[in-house]
Formats: sequence, structure tokens, C-alpha cells
Amino acid sequence: MNIYLFFMVVILIGDALAQWLVDHLNVKRLRTDIPEAFRGVYDADKYKTSQEYLRESTRFDSLRSLVTVTVVVAFLVMGGFGWVDGMARGLGWGMIPTGLVFAGLLVVLSTFMSLPFSVYETFSLEQRYGFNRTTPGTFAGDLLRSLLLTAILGGILLSTILWFFSSAGSWGWLIAWGAVVAFQAFLLLIAPTVIFPLFNKFTPLEEGALKAAIEDYARKQEVSLRGLFTIDGSKRSTKANAYVSGLGRWKRIALFDTLIEKHTVPELVAVLAHEVGHAKLGHIRKMLAVSVLTTGVMFYLLSIFLSQPGLIEGLGVSPEPVGDHRPLYAGLFAFGLLATPLQRALSIVVNALSRKHEYEADAFAAHTTGAVDAMIDALKKLSVDNLTNLTPHPAKVWLEYSHPPMLERIAALARLAEGERAEGRT
Repeated sequence: MNIYLFFMVVILIGDALAQWLVDHLNVKRLRTDIPEAFRGVYDADKYKTSQEYLRESTRFDSLRSLVTVTVVVAFLVMGGFGWVDGMARGLGWGMIPTGLVFAGLLVVLSTFMSLPFSVYETFSLEQRYGFNRTTPGTFAGDLLRSLLLTAILGGILLSTILWFFSSAGSWGWLIAWGAVVAFQAFLLLIAPTVIFPLFNKFTPLEEGALKAAIEDYARKQEVSLRGLFTIDGSKRSTKANAYVSGLGRWKRIALFDTLIEKHTVPELVAVLAHEVGHAKLGHIRKMLAVSVLTTGVMFYLLSIFLSQPGLIEGLGVSPEPVGDHRPLYAGLFAFGLLATPLQRALSIVVNALSRKHEYEADAFAAHTTGAVDAMIDALKKLSVDNLTNLTPHPAKVWLEYSHPPMLERIAALARLAEGERAEGRT
């Protein structure tokens, strides 16, 4: 067996087993007693429902992972990638268009494999727990728009990478890195006004008590809120959220309509203050810098792996040239599989930084609004409405969570409030 093929199989299976173990520990950690901070907020039946939701969604994710890994490993070992490559080469095109066809066929196959799981998750699992509001028409429209965007944006990105790696010699990885970073920055700029509106309707926040309170807060913090919108999240789910997207004057703050429906004005101002905190504290710039650096590391390693004999054959693809170049597109996919452990390690570091930022944004919101209790109440309501797991296993948090567990966020805010009260007494 080709050594690269061996490691691809081991990594795929090992990553799936590690995920299964963490999920198993996460479910085993569930307790029937309601945490002290949520007594009076969660009733016994609702809390039991949240735990049933976690168990069922975990079982579903485990099944999906088992099927996915089994199919991918079988496809890999039995020469499926070579078969797809043969179809792409049969068109007689150059290396880059052949690579685009190769990637496109794999996306289509992956979509067909994942589609039954997506349908079940949306229309059965989420439906049973009262979350789903997606219609079959909306689901189909989202799928088609996502595939179209993947074809356009993914095609541009893949073509750019293949072009520089095939034509710029030893400096190809560095130029490709710069090009990809520029492309990502461009997407960040246009996404709020071009891409996101393809899926959701953004409506400027209407006049009223909420807008007046938000504008008053913004004036005090000297923050421009030209891009403050309500998003029709209820079109797909009852779950509530808020987020900031874009850069500079293209930045948008979006409040889900489901969030506005269920929260008081002070709570909504606190939620918005949390999002403002991310911008004011430089979190967005820091995460962008981390993304740029990690992308550079991955491109440098990719340049090393692409020069290794046997990498492309490990994917089951012939190393024979396509036109004037080796099939570098196959090397990209092989490297993606081999780099899974490194990507996982980098995500752990990035998630740890993100959790730190969430604590800081919470504290910013509490300080600037002077309403710690409103922030705590908002977090509690979000937890109950979204059936959030209040007691995740530390391994699950360490491996996957970009936000701290709700109990820890609330405890940190409570300590902050107690500290401020102590300072007031002195």
C-alpha cells in the first residue's frame, strides 16, 4: 500500500474515532438536575427536552460520520478518485480546467451523499424539537444557490491556486497565499451586501424604542451603526442569534427577528453591545491576522508535499501529466486529507482565542451598558430557546467550542457584577 494512502486512511478513521469518543463523553456528562443559575428559567420538562435533543442530535451526527468515513475510505481504497480523474481527463482539456471538472464531480458526489442527512436533520430532527421553519422550496433554493456559489467562488479560488503553483515555481505558494488572502478580504467586503442577501432578507431596524435605545448607546460609545439590520431568521428556524459581518463602512450588524421577538430592549442592547465589543476591542482584526498566518502555514506545507513522489498516486490518481503539468489538483485533495490533524490542532488554538474574545466582549457589554443583569438574562433566554447543552464535557469545549459554555459565561458576568458592587461599597 502506498504510504500516503495508508496515512490518509489512518487519519480519516482516527479523526472519526476521536470525535466519537468526545461526543460519547459529552453525552455521559449530562445530569438531570438543573444548574443553580438556571433554576426558575428552565422548568424540568424543558430541561429534559434539551438533554433529549443533545442525545438524539449526537446519535445522528455519529451515524452521519460513520457513513461518511466508510464511504470516503472505501472510495479512496477502491480507486474512486482515480475513476473521477479519468472522467475529467477524458475531456482532453488542460490541467486547470481538468482540475475544475475533477473538483466539481467530487462536490456533486459529496452533495448527493450528504443530501439525505440534511433532509432528515431539517425536516425530522429539527422539526420534532420545534426549530424548523424551512419549507421544501426554501431548502431546495438554498441548496441550488450554495452549489452555484461554490462553483463560481470555489472555481475562481481553485484556478488561482493551481495557476500559481504550476507557473510560479518555488515561489508559487507565497504568491498563491497572497492571492487567496486578497480574495478572502474581497469576499468579506462584498458578502454582507452581495452574498448574504441571496439567502436572507435584511431590513433596516424600524423606528421605535429598540432603535432609539441602540442609537443612544452608539452615540455614547462613538460607534457608527449605519449597517443595523433585522434578518428574517424565522424563515428557516426558531433559533435566535446576532452577528457582525463585513469590514469598514460595509460592516453590518444583524439581529435575527427571532431574537427581537423574545427579548426585552435592555437585553437586545446588551447583545448588540457584545457585538460592538468585538469590533472595538480589535477581535475581528486579530482573528483575520490569525487566519492569514494559518493560511500561509498551510500553503507552505502544501508546497512541500506537492513535491513528494507518491502523493498523487496515494489518492489513486495517475501522476501522468495533464497537458503540460502534473495533476496538481489531485495533490491538493491528498494534502487536504493528510493535513487533517494539523487543521484540527490549529482550530483548537483559534477556538481558544475566540473563547477569550467572547469573555472580553461580554465584559465590554456589561461595562458599557451598565446592565450586567440584562446580559445574563439574554444569555439565559438564548440557552433555553436554543436548547443549549449547559454542561458540555471539557474535551468537547477544548476541541470544538468557539464560545465558552453558557454557565461559564454567566458565572464570569456574575463575578464582574459582584466586583463592581464591591467597588461601589468601598
